[in-house]
Amino acid sequence: MITQSDSGRPKAADAIGLSNTQSPDGTKGVAGATATKHVNRLEITPDKSYLAAAGNPHIRLFDVNSNTPQPLASFESHTNNVMAVGFQCDGKWMYSGSEDGTVKIWDLRAPGCQREYESRAAVNTVVLHPNQTELISGDQNGNIRVWDLTANSCSCELVPEVDTAVRSLTVMWDGSLVVVAANNRGTCYVWRLLQGTQTMTNFEPLHKLQAHDGYILKCLLSPELCDPNRYLATASSDGTVRIWNVGGFTLEKTLTGHQRWVWDCVFSVDGAFLITASSDSTARLWSMETGENLKVYQGHHKATICCALHDGAEPSC
Repeated sequence: MITQSDSGRPKAADAIGLSNTQSPDGTKGVAGATATKHVNRLEITPDKSYLAAAGNPHIRLFDVNSNTPQPLASFESHTNNVMAVGFQCDGKWMYSGSEDGTVKIWDLRAPGCQREYESRAAVNTVVLHPNQTELISGDQNGNIRVWDLTANSCSCELVPEVDTAVRSLTVMWDGSLVVVAANNRGTCYVWRLLQGTQTMTNFEPLHKLQAHDGYILKCLLSPELCDPNRYLATASSDGTVRIWNVGGFTLEKTLTGHQRWVWDCVFSVDGAFLITASSDSTARLWSMETGENLKVYQGHHKATICCALHDGAEPSC
């Protein structure tokens, strides 16, 4: 497992998971000369070579296979907490979203920010459509925007619930018409594309799911190698993670064991396991087949709020 705590940069242990801490007063982070003091999101490149730690207000890039505490690069342009980070499928560029109200694109082969989009509200979540040409962002005011990277503009805006923050977005790996947005009221909104369209700019409402009574802090659709089974995981402030069958959005399992808010979750590359991160200072490994809690990762003294998995390369683009 790769873990991050007060001691410094993320370190590799047994290649299971990766986590970060948040103090009880709400400040997130790690101490140390090279570590970022705020870490809101962790993401590993598709080839599992590099780790991005999204902080306040920068992004640090680390070599996963190196023991050096020094980041390979630091990306500076945001002016507030970076809440979302991710990579294009071949790892050539990175995208980010921040509480400064912007979505940015970074070429990993060149210095500086290459593109910037104004969301006009604090951005909580950003995902890249599998077509690699559109970013979808969700913000604190409840807006969902589609950013067309070819046209270099916003091509669509949605507001599922006015003044209800969109906390998390997820899109099916093959672009098979499913996009899910989760909000502060425990609701998931599901859309699909109109048949025959080639972009994400035409949404058709598919389902409204009252998944939890508390906040949904993360929603995540299962990966490609999980097929033909397709699941939606929702992590909540109620301390549970629920697994939904995407076919009819019926509840398959409720994963219980965490004592506080569950901030993040990530599937293994084959969809057989789920890692979760919680304010109870633990990360947990779950069996997707049985719902059993297979292992509890302890050692942090502050809340664990984000995780990423290093378990093999993702399928190619």
